[in-house]
Amino acid sequence: MLVETPQGSARTTTSTPTEPGLGTLVLGHGAGGLRWTKDVLAVRDAAVAAGWTVVLVDQPWRVAGRRLGPAPPALDRAWRAVLDSVHVSGGDGLLVVGGRSAGARVACRTAAAVGADAVVALSFPLHPPGRPERSRAGELALPGAAGIPVHVIQGRTDPFGGPDEVAAALPAGSTVDAVTGTHSLGGSATRVAALVVARLTTPAVAGPPA
Repeated sequence: MLVETPQGSARTTTSTPTEPGLGTLVLGHGAGGLRWTKDVLAVRDAAVAAGWTVVLVDQPWRVAGRRLGPAPPALDRAWRAVLDSVHVSGGDGLLVVGGRSAGARVACRTAAAVGADAVVALSFPLHPPGRPERSRAGELALPGAAGIPVHVIQGRTDPFGGPDEVAAALPAGSTVDAVTGTHSLGGSATRVAALVVARLTTPAVAGPPA
């Protein structure tokens, strides 16, 4: 489905579970390429099998066929417009937002504004490779400041920041899981998906058992 945003048309692709849904997981893509990566697709499939509706969001720049996205404020405006449409479409239950790399940054920056219950970040780019002084820890901490837990899946040898660096930047109540890989997690896609589904069922996201 095409969704009109201030930056042009975004596209949502929705997968629904066969059993009554637990909530909606909305995922954004990274900054490079025009295809969805294996880790995101594996997360989608596993989450749907676990009872979640999953919405994949193509930002307007990718829908238009461009290979580079705009600055963060433009990305955030488009993302918020898409999340408004997800709410209007009648999604029930919890709302978890997230994405891969740049998509994870967008989800963190806007989590409070869209009313998210949690954030799932795949390969959060904590800093440019070799430039730890240019940290994006402030973005990573934004959801926690609003009481929203963040769950990060990070490659052990990610040049944009390893699991230990990410853990040091996370506020209390948020977590990081380390997997084999660099910034690309395609080789660990099955493990990534299992970890995300496990986090989606934790009390921090799903609430205490009835």
